Amino acid sequence: MSSPLILSLGQASERGRKETNQDFHGARVPEGAALVLRGSAIALADGIGSSPVSHVASETAVRSFLSDYYETPETWSVKTAASRVIAATNSWLFAETRRNRHLQDPEGSRDRGYVTTFSALVLRSRTAHIFHVGDARIARVGQRSLEVLTEDHRVVLSADESYLGRALGAAAHVEIDHHAVAIEGGDVFVLTTDGVHEHVRPEAIVAAIATHAGDLDRAAREIVRQAYDNGSGDNLTVQIVRVEAVPDGALDELSGRIDALPPAPLLTPPTTFDGYRVLRTLHASHRSHVYLAIDAESGRNVALKVPSTELQTDPAGLQRLMMEEWIARRIDNPHVLSAPPQTRRRSHLYTVMDYVEGRTLAQWLSDTPELDLEEVRRLVEQIAVGLRAFHRREMVHRDLRPHNILVDAAGTVRIIDFGSTRIGGLAEDDATVDDTVLGTVQYTAPECLAGRPATPQSDIFALGVIAYQMLTGRLPYGTRAAQAFSEARARRLHYVSLAAARAGLPAYVDAALRKAVHPNPAQRYEVLSAFLHDLRHPNPSLPGLRRAALLERDPVLFWQLVSLVLAVAVVCLSVRLAA
Repeated sequence: MSSPLILSLGQASERGRKETNQDFHGARVPEGAALVLRGSAIALADGIGSSPVSHVASETAVRSFLSDYYETPETWSVKTAASRVIAATNSWLFAETRRNRHLQDPEGSRDRGYVTTFSALVLRSRTAHIFHVGDARIARVGQRSLEVLTEDHRVVLSADESYLGRALGAAAHVEIDHHAVAIEGGDVFVLTTDGVHEHVRPEAIVAAIATHAGDLDRAAREIVRQAYDNGSGDNLTVQIVRVEAVPDGALDELSGRIDALPPAPLLTPPTTFDGYRVLRTLHASHRSHVYLAIDAESGRNVALKVPSTELQTDPAGLQRLMMEEWIARRIDNPHVLSAPPQTRRRSHLYTVMDYVEGRTLAQWLSDTPELDLEEVRRLVEQIAVGLRAFHRREMVHRDLRPHNILVDAAGTVRIIDFGSTRIGGLAEDDATVDDTVLGTVQYTAPECLAGRPATPQSDIFALGVIAYQMLTGRLPYGTRAAQAFSEARARRLHYVSLAAARAGLPAYVDAALRKAVHPNPAQRYEVLSAFLHDLRHPNPSLPGLRRAALLERDPVLFWQLVSLVLAVAVVCLSVRLAA
C-alpha cells in the first residue's frame, strides 16, 4: 500500500524588540482526500513596520490562504489554486487601503496601508510548491548550510535605505513567484522573516535544527533566540518543516483505493448486486460492461459500469474507471453525465452513474444522415457548455466523440465516459500520469498523437471534427489525421472544405471549422465561446473569409466590384496592346 505524505513541524514567533508582532504564521496538515488533492500548506507573512494596520494584513494573508486554498476545486492544479487565492487576498488588501484614505500620506504612499510580505510552502505528493512575494525566505537545509529557494523582492537604494519592490496589498495586481521542487524523505525546509535570516548565519540555523531534531518547536525557538541575541530589532518568526515520508507511487486513488476492494464481476441480468436490481445490459466493450439497474433503496434508475475481464488485472485501467464517478461528482452541469449520491458501502469496484434514456450522437447521425445547420449549431453549443465545465476545473475530456455524447428525447446533450479525462490537479506533479493516447484517434488532436499533453484546445479540435462530421458525414482530414504522429505529418494534413463535401453551407461556417480543427493548437480557438460565435456570425478576420463574407452580405455589390476590376483590367490590357 502507498504511504501518505508525513510531515513534522516546528514554529516560533516573537515580537522581539518591537511593541507589537506584525508577523503572522500558520500551517495546515489535513487528512484523507484533502491531503492527497491539496497537500499541506505552511505560510508566513511580515507586515511592513511603517503601517499601523500591517498586522491585520499579515494575519489576513495567512488565514485566508490556509482556509480558501482548501475551498478551491479539487481538480485545479496547486499553482492555479494558490495563485488565485493569493491574488484575491491582494485585491482585498489593496481595496482596504484605498477605502481608508487616512492610512496614506499626502503624497499617496501606501507604506501605511494594508501591506505585507507573503511566502507559502505547499507540499503535495512528491513535490514542494513555493509561492513568494516580498523579502521573507524559504530555504531547504543542505548538509551544512541553507539553499535559499526564494528571491528577496527588495530594492536597495544605499547601505542605509531600501524598500519592498513587491508585496501583497501594495498595488491592484501582484506578481507571485512560483516554482516547484521534488522532495524526498528527510528533506527539511525553513521559512523565516527578515528579522531572523538577516541576523542568524545559515550554518547556525542548520546546527540548531540538527541539535533539536526531535523537537522542531524547540529548534525554532532557539533560532529566534539567536536572532534576538545578535541584535535583531525586528519581529522574529521561524517555521521548520521536515518531510518524514513521501508517497511511494502515484497519487492515491481518490474515490477509494483500487487495492481495497476486488473488481466487480460481470453480471448476468436479471440479478441483484450490492443493493441494485440489474435489469439489462446497455453496453459492452473490451474495457467495461454497463448495465441498467434500479437502486432498491431509492428507486432510482442508474447505470452500473463494471470492469471487463481484461481490465480486472490492469491497475491503471481500474484507476481510470473509478475516477469516472469521482469526476462526475465534481461537475454539476446539465450537459455532463452526473452520479447519484453514494449512500452505502460497496463490496466491489464499480461505478454508479445516472441513467439517461437516449441515443448516442453516433446513432443519431446514423438515423439522420444530413442534419440542417441550425440543428448542428444547437448540438455543438450544448456540447461546448459541457466541455466548458471540464475546462473551468482544469480537466480535459480527451475522448470526445459521437459515441461519448448522449442525446435524450428532448434533444438535450450530455457528455459521458470520463475514463480518458486528464485532470490538471493530478497531472501537475505526478510523473505517473499517462499522457498516451487513450481516445479515438480520428477525433484526437495531432499534438496528442505526437505525445504532447492534452489541453482545452485538444477538446476544441475534437468538437470541430464532430461539427464537421454532423454537417458532411465525413472527417475534415479524411483518415490521414489518425496518422499524424509527428508535427511534420500534422503540417502535411490537407483540410477538405465544406463546399467540397456539402454544397450550400455558408463560407464563414467553413472558416470557423477550419480554425477549430487546425493541426497547430496555437492556430486554433483559445476559448469555446469564440468558436460558437463564429459558427453563427461571419468573422472577417478568419483567412479567406473577407471576400466570401461580402458575397453573402451584399452579392450585388460583390459582383459590381468584380465587374469593375475586370473592366479596369481589360482597359489596361487594351492600352498596352495599342502601345
